[in-house]
Amino acid sequence: MALEFQSLLILLALITAMACLYSSVGHGGASGYIAAMALLGLSVLDIKPIALTMNIAVSALALYFFARHFNWKMFIPLTVMSIPMAFLGGASEVSPMLLKMVIGASLVLAALKLFSNQIEIRNPSTPSISALLATGAALGFVAGLTGVGGAIYLSPILYVMRWTDMRTNAAISGGFVFVNSIAGLGGYLASGNTLPPFSALFIVTALLGAIIGASLGSRSISSSNIRKLLGVVLVVAGSKLILTAF
Repeated sequence: MALEFQSLLILLALITAMACLYSSVGHGGASGYIAAMALLGLSVLDIKPIALTMNIAVSALALYFFARHFNWKMFIPLTVMSIPMAFLGGASEVSPMLLKMVIGASLVLAALKLFSNQIEIRNPSTPSISALLATGAALGFVAGLTGVGGAIYLSPILYVMRWTDMRTNAAISGGFVFVNSIAGLGGYLASGNTLPPFSALFIVTALLGAIIGASLGSRSISSSNIRKLLGVVLVVAGSKLILTAF
């Protein structure tokens, strides 16, 4: 790992902060980790597997804290289509610049809605199975194309469509990114690749931040504040996609 000690400390601090922020809304934080590692000059060959392993660890912890808010009836139709479509998305060729700009802008716009809309979702509507299957398929395909965890797209859709309250949103999003990240890492390892030897250091660091974020998000922070935190996450992820489009 070609990082000076000072740069390593900065990177670990950024990972801790990202894990804390993302886990508070049930996300793994891959987009934040990728941005931090790229900023500090980590090798592109190491970024993907490290981000995936941290994503799995943090989303698993977030899922544990939000487990009592989980909804299997929504989760299964979403994921049964997202995993194969993520594989197809990863194998497809689309203009990366245009795709990142469009999706990044949509995430920022979704964040603005979260900041401005103060209505709590107390009586969520029940989506049809076909709607969940279609949503999972579309999000899996986009996640495969962009390399960003599907939860960053799923959360605003669940909120805008009024399908869940904010804590159930976080629980389903955590499970969604968990299974898709495992699938992504499995594909990476099946191709004959191995994890970088220093991966454990980053996983432990991310888990420390996630313990703080997930415990606060699942228990102490109000639903209104979770919505605002999600808005911050979307701005960070959307800005990252737009900036890396060029």
